[in-house]
Amino acid sequence: MSEEKSAVPAWEQRFRAARVSLPDWAEDAPDRALYVSNATGTYEVYAWDRATGAHRRVTDRPNGTTDAELSPDGAWVWWFDDNDGDEFGVWRRQPFAGGPDEEAVPGLAPSYSAGLALGRDGSVVVGRSTDEDGTTLHLRRPGAAEPVEIYRHAEYGGIGDLSHDGTLLAIDHTEHGDAMHSAIRVVRIKADSADRTDSTDSTIAVETVAELDEVTGRDEPRGVACLGFAPVEGDTRLLVAHQRTGRWEPMIWDVATGAETALPLRDQQGRELPGDVSAQWRPGAEELLVEHEYEARSELFSYALADGRLTRLDTPRGTVGGATARPDGTVEYLWSSAAEPSAVRSTAGTVVLRAPGAVPPGSVPVEDVWVDGPGGRVHALVQRPAGTRPEDGPVPTVFEIHGGPTHHDSDSFAAGPAAWLDHGFAVVRVNYRGSTGYGQAWTDALHERVGLIELEDIAAVREWAVASGLADPRRLVLTGGSWGGYLTLLGLGVQRDAWALGVAAVPVADYPTAYADEMEALKSLDRTLFGGTPEEVPERFAASSPLTYVERVRVPVYISAGVNDPRCPIRQIENYVERLEQLGKPHEVYRYDAGHGSLVVEERIKQLRLEIDFVRRHLAAAVGDEDGESA
Repeated sequence: MSEEKSAVPAWEQRFRAARVSLPDWAEDAPDRALYVSNATGTYEVYAWDRATGAHRRVTDRPNGTTDAELSPDGAWVWWFDDNDGDEFGVWRRQPFAGGPDEEAVPGLAPSYSAGLALGRDGSVVVGRSTDEDGTTLHLRRPGAAEPVEIYRHAEYGGIGDLSHDGTLLAIDHTEHGDAMHSAIRVVRIKADSADRTDSTDSTIAVETVAELDEVTGRDEPRGVACLGFAPVEGDTRLLVAHQRTGRWEPMIWDVATGAETALPLRDQQGRELPGDVSAQWRPGAEELLVEHEYEARSELFSYALADGRLTRLDTPRGTVGGATARPDGTVEYLWSSAAEPSAVRSTAGTVVLRAPGAVPPGSVPVEDVWVDGPGGRVHALVQRPAGTRPEDGPVPTVFEIHGGPTHHDSDSFAAGPAAWLDHGFAVVRVNYRGSTGYGQAWTDALHERVGLIELEDIAAVREWAVASGLADPRRLVLTGGSWGGYLTLLGLGVQRDAWALGVAAVPVADYPTAYADEMEALKSLDRTLFGGTPEEVPERFAASSPLTYVERVRVPVYISAGVNDPRCPIRQIENYVERLEQLGKPHEVYRYDAGHGSLVVEERIKQLRLEIDFVRRHLAAAVGDEDGESA
C-alpha cells in the first residue's frame, strides 16, 4: 500500500471504495445487465454486456442516478431523470450499446414515480404520483403519439407487474386509505380493434379481472403485495405476498380462476421458517427463489412447486441484500455482514461482479442483544470498538437509529457505523416497534403515538447499555437519518436527560409543516399512522412533532438537510432551526444541494466528517478534555 493510500483513514477508504449493486438482467437477453456503482465517485447506472465483458456508464449527472430498468429484449436502458435529487422527473431511455438519450414517454409531465412496466411488444405503463392528481397510470402502445390514462385515484398506489404477454397488469393500491396495508387489482388491457396498431383513447379497453383486498371491512387489516406474474407466456398465476398469518409470506394466486395456492415453507426437519418470507419466480416457473428474513439476517432457499421441497442455498451468515435466479440454474446475490464488505456472489461459488479498485477495510462483527421493552422484547445490534473489552469499562456510545420507519437494521456492512467504531465509539442500533422483520404486530404497533412508541423501545435499550457497562452515560449520542433523524430530534426533547448530544440528518422536525410539503406517498403514510391529517387530528401531530418539545432540548444539536428533499422538506427544518436560534440553544446546521441524502461520495464523507467533529468537540466540552480526547 502506498504512503498516500495509507494516509487515508480507514473510514474514508470504506466510503471511497467502489461498490456495485446486484446486476439486473433483461428477461429475454440475460447477457445484458444493469447495475449501479460509485466507481467514479458518484452513484450512476452502468450497462454490462456479460457476453463480451464490456462495461459502460449509462448516466452521468452531478448528483447521481440510481433508478433504471432494462427492456425485456435488452435493447433499451430506461432511467429516471429528476432535478438534483428532488425525485420529481420523467423517464428517459438510451440504447443499451450507447447513444443519445431521449424522453421515453413524451406527453407526460414530470411527477414522482409510481412504477414502470415494459412490455415485450414495446408498450409501456408509467406510474405517476402528484399532489394534484394522486396516482395515475398511463399506457403507451408502440407507434402511439400519446400515452393513455388507464387508472386514477387520489390515494397512493403503483404498478405491481405486467404479465409475460402484456395483457394483464397488477396494481398495488391503497384506495381504502390504509397506506400500511395495500390491496391488489388486476386489470386486462386490450385493444378494441385487433387490426389497429396505434393506440388512442378509443382503441384501449381496461377491465378488472380480479381483486385481492384484505383490508376493506376487516377489524384487523392484512396487507397483500404483488411479487410478479409467472414468467411464462399465457400463464395467469401471480405470486403474492400476504400477511394472513401475522407475517409476510408468499402464495400463488391464479387471477383467471381465483384459485389460491398456499406455500407450506418448511425446512428439512419439518419446521416452519420463522420471520418474514418473500419469493420470486425462477425461470420456467417450476420453482421459486425464497428469501427468508429473521432477526436482522437473511438466507435463501429454492422451493420446488411440484413436491413442495425446500432446499437451503449455501449463503454465509449475514444479510442478502438482493438475489436473482439466472436461466442457467444459478442464483446470484448481494451479500455482506457488519464485519465484511458487500460482494455479488453466485451459488456456483464465484464472485460475479467485483468493483474496480481496492476492497474496503472490514469492520467488527455485531452482537445480538434482546431487551425487555414496554411492547415486548426489543432486538438491538451492538458493536464495540476493536481492541476494547467489556472489562475495560464503559465507552462513548452512538445510538444510530434507522430510518423508514418500516425498515430495520441488519447484520450488513455499513460505512457510517464503521466510522464511529474507528473513532472509539460503541454503536447500538435498535429495531424498535414499527420495524420490519419481526412480524406484522411489531410493525403495526406504530400507530397514533407516532415517534413516542419507538422512543420507549430506544429508552429500554439505552437503560441496558448503561447498566451493562457498555455505555458511558455522560457520552451517549443519539443520531440517525430520515426517520432516525426525526426520532433523534424528538428524543432530545422527550428524553431530555438521556442524551449528551444529538445528530440528525434529513429529519422531520416540524411535523404539520412536513406533511404540507412532503410528497404524496408520504402524506398517505402519515394519514395512516396518525389516523388523519393535521387538520383532523392536530393533537396527535403536535404530540409527535419535535418542534413541540424544542424548549426542553438541553444539549447541542447538529442538523444536516438537503435543500431539494421531497421526503423531509427544508422549510419544516428551517422552522425548527429558527426556534433553536430564538431560544439560544447550541446548534449547528449544514445544508447541501441535493435531496434525501447524497449520491456523491465526497459529499457523504464531508457530512460524516462534520458530524464526527461536532460530536468530539462537544463531548470534550461536556465531560472534560481528557475524556473528550479519548472519544
